[in-house]
Amino acid sequence: MSRSTATARTTLVAAFVLMIAGAGAATGPATPGRLHGPTACVAGNPLRPTADLFATDNTATITDPADPRLSDQLTLFELTVNATAVSELALPVGSELLDGVFWSSDSNATTYERSREFHLACTDTNNLFAVADDIRVRYHQESVLSFEFLPAGDPRANAVTVSARGIDRTRFHDALASDPLVRDHLGGGSITRDGTLILVVDRADLPLTQSLIERLGGDWDPAGFRYGDREFVGSTNGAVFNPALNRASR
Repeated sequence: MSRSTATARTTLVAAFVLMIAGAGAATGPATPGRLHGPTACVAGNPLRPTADLFATDNTATITDPADPRLSDQLTLFELTVNATAVSELALPVGSELLDGVFWSSDSNATTYERSREFHLACTDTNNLFAVADDIRVRYHQESVLSFEFLPAGDPRANAVTVSARGIDRTRFHDALASDPLVRDHLGGGSITRDGTLILVVDRADLPLTQSLIERLGGDWDPAGFRYGDREFVGSTNGAVFNPALNRASR
């Protein structure tokens, strides 16, 4: 992280503290319909993430893995998303640069996308949706993927974030391009800078996901699963889902 980025993040955290203090003074005790902000923070650890947001500023279809747009560090985008989160009383606590590979039904080909996974604290369904929708509108996206962390037994936990080490972008691309079942059900995924594949999948697709990861030589680690509520926040309702559009954001 650059010094300027670290300074900006510290400023945002300070702004968050001031905003929630002001919100608490203005609104008084939290009500059941408004749990975000300080009342949604993890007790004793307000910096612990409560949700992830997968987003990009890209609207183009990129088919060439050597395209220079895939080298963008998305630094300004990161600062903008963090500021948006603070404005909705969510606390940004970090983000990770991702290289995405997705199947485009429009072009009948795989596409590449540079994006970021944002870790947010002090969120609930309401302000997480607001952050995602703000980003969708600002960057002209079809939808933005949010993932609210929940216990595995929660009725709303409809999906799982699966992380598998040892899978690079080329191998995942080739598997996606050659396997219609994987394309239809998973749609795509993202790879971290250290070669970890991240998939946000429907719970019913876990067997397919396991088969894919083991076939590619990755580490299948159920102990690392993260359960939660996956939503593709779109323009019509706020939430849409189509497995063929399983992109970081559209």
